[in-house]
Amino acid sequence: MAAPALIASLHASRAQGGDPSWPVFEAGRNQFTVVRPRAPMAPLRLHDLNGSDIVATAKPGRITLVNFWATWCAACRLDLPALASLAGSQPDRLDVLAICTDTKDLRKIRAFLGRLAVQNLACYVDAYGAIAEPSAGNFRLVGMPVTYLVGTGGRVEGYITGAPDWLSPAGGRLLQFYREQG
Repeated sequence: MAAPALIASLHASRAQGGDPSWPVFEAGRNQFTVVRPRAPMAPLRLHDLNGSDIVATAKPGRITLVNFWATWCAACRLDLPALASLAGSQPDRLDVLAICTDTKDLRKIRAFLGRLAVQNLACYVDAYGAIAEPSAGNFRLVGMPVTYLVGTGGRVEGYITGAPDWLSPAGGRLLQFYREQG
């Protein structure tokens, strides 16, 4: 990123009352919200789309995006294909966990993803309902969809609701910022 563009981004952040060291990432009316204190991502007990139990964790040295979506969600129809494109563009540096929260019906979920032509995206089901619980720990479902960014050190850094353009320059700056934070 060119220095003038980065400086303009930081000045915009400062003007909005944010910390000038964090890049600004906005999507329509939504923006990336930093969470404090930064807690380690707890392992997530899920089902994959074949119905097998898995435990998802953040991998050291990689950014993990944990996305919560629902089959009834209009914005999810935009967000999931964008996340699939992002995951495909950075397979060696980024993990995306897309977790369906509204149904455990695997056929319905696979059909929904098929209509969106979403491929090569790690999709899971909150089969145990534990993530959606208010006391579930790291993740609160503050909107739909909501995507949490887990940094390379395995800590939950923040979230954004809606369907941001992760492949935009602002999305790239946000991911690069957290890659460098280690």
